[in-house]
Amino acid sequence: MITIGKTHELSVVRSLDAGYYLDARNLGEVFLEKRWGPRALEPGDTISVFLYRDGEGALLATTEKPRIEVGQFGYLPLAQLTPYGAFMDWGLEKNLFIPFAEQHLKLEEGRNYLVHAYVNALDQRIVGSTKIDKYINLERPHQFQVGDAVSLTIANSSALGYKAIINKTHWGLLKREEIFQRISFGQSLRGFIQGIRPDGKINLTLNGGHRASDGNGRKILKHLANNGGFVPLHDKSDPKLIYSTYGISKASFKKAIGNLYKQKMITIEATGIKLT
Repeated sequence: MITIGKTHELSVVRSLDAGYYLDARNLGEVFLEKRWGPRALEPGDTISVFLYRDGEGALLATTEKPRIEVGQFGYLPLAQLTPYGAFMDWGLEKNLFIPFAEQHLKLEEGRNYLVHAYVNALDQRIVGSTKIDKYINLERPHQFQVGDAVSLTIANSSALGYKAIINKTHWGLLKREEIFQRISFGQSLRGFIQGIRPDGKINLTLNGGHRASDGNGRKILKHLANNGGFVPLHDKSDPKLIYSTYGISKASFKKAIGNLYKQKMITIEATGIKLT
């Protein structure tokens, strides 16, 4: 199904001096201005376009690429404040409108904000919201399991780490000791479910979850074998030293040596780990 606020591959129905009519199937025909065409198009040609409605409600297509599409989250710079609301720069010639009713806090020019894009049910126009919790399933139980690969959108930071949106549906926490790369607000990246607390809150990792634990264990065993059966690293070691040695977080290291200890393949001593 063709939907507003998404990018689709559409075929050209007819060509005019001003542009092209494209077949948007269930939405009918949609107009693409000639200036957005990368080349002269003929009926039957296909082109990738983003669909939106203009100020008068007309359905239009563009080859511009928005920073976020409908249903997505992203950090956007505030382009303009008006008596009617805020306009965010989301990569299109027409800025994304956020009405006052959808602003979590008063927005200020020159700043970036985490925005969710959605289609207004009343007029079918794309608008934004900074009331992120409205679009996160805070009440619905999640179905995540430890080790699941998930998509993350980095939302904000705290003393513990970074709050992230998981698969566009739930909140999770990426602790600082799990991060060994540059992280920025609004960044989308791949992560894993590291743990689910008794209260249902979710801990995240960027290091492969439990599915990587066997590989981490093999890496540690090989390193032990190449170093006389002993390595001066343990669960109290500096996370940066662990990462420089194995390329994994301290949490992943502790999980791997815990599994090796349970299998009686190593012993954990006060000064390090040792092959049995």
